[in-house]
Amino acid sequence: MTFYSCFDEFGKVIARCQTHAEVEVLKQMGRPIAEVRQMRNEEAVVCSLTSSPSDFNLDY
Repeated sequence: MTFYSCFDEFGKVIARCQTHAEVEVLKQMGRPIAEVRQMRNEEAVVCSLTSSPSDFNLDY
């Protein structure tokens, strides 16, 4: 499974998503997403073991 980290203009992680569609929804909601990066496999495994990435997205 592929996960993505979304960063603001200062390089701070502001969201984690499973699909590019989720990223687009957050952008439409006004989240200041400046960069989207695919998570490394070890990051994605931790994300999938601990919870859904949408749990990190407080507005979504």
